[in-house]
Amino acid sequence: MRVLITRPREDGETIAARLAALGHQPLLAPLLEPRWFVGPPLDLSGVAAILATSANGVRALVRRTARRNIAVFAVGPQTAQEARDAGFTRVENADGDAKALAAAVPGWLAPDAGTLLHVRGTESAGRLAGDLAARGYDVRPSILYAVDAVPLTPEASEALRVGRVDAALFFSPRSARLFLEQAAGLPVEKLAAFCISPATAAVLPERFAAIQVAAAPNQEALLALLA
Repeated sequence: MRVLITRPREDGETIAARLAALGHQPLLAPLLEPRWFVGPPLDLSGVAAILATSANGVRALVRRTARRNIAVFAVGPQTAQEARDAGFTRVENADGDAKALAAAVPGWLAPDAGTLLHVRGTESAGRLAGDLAARGYDVRPSILYAVDAVPLTPEASEALRVGRVDAALFFSPRSARLFLEQAAGLPVEKLAAFCISPATAAVLPERFAAIQVAAAPNQEALLALLA
């Protein structure tokens, strides 16, 4: 299967290698790219654990602190693995979305243990902090990066135009919307869309040949649709 990967390039290259090993033909078409904010080392005094709702949050975190002996509470398996690879000694995995992370935190840490630092991007809705505050936690947001839209590559546009793409992977409602904007006028009627969540799938029009949703809102579950 010829698969368009809309993930930011760093993650997209890893996904491309995995899909190629399964016999697919991947085509990188990043629609978003992270931009890291430069600043002083983070003040972690009083912080009992880090909340990481994306792998990019971990990547931004390690640019701003050398500490690895503080717990990281990760939203899902990809984010947890990024934290382990970065050398953090305690990493917990909620294996879901932000709601799953909020529900899991009380099993890992008491509300009076200290502040939770939520490392996030400018696009994050911030609902996690509200959910945890309702459970008695002190959550401090730290915005460390932005995720910018980038144009669809000429190679991807041409492949879509001439029908050399069978499927596309969508990892967020935002990337799905960007695809629709940038691929306006290009044929998608024979294209299968593989989506990380129902919210992502809801963005896409019914004229796609098929729309499938991952069993769980994480990258592993999405890629399982192509295994």
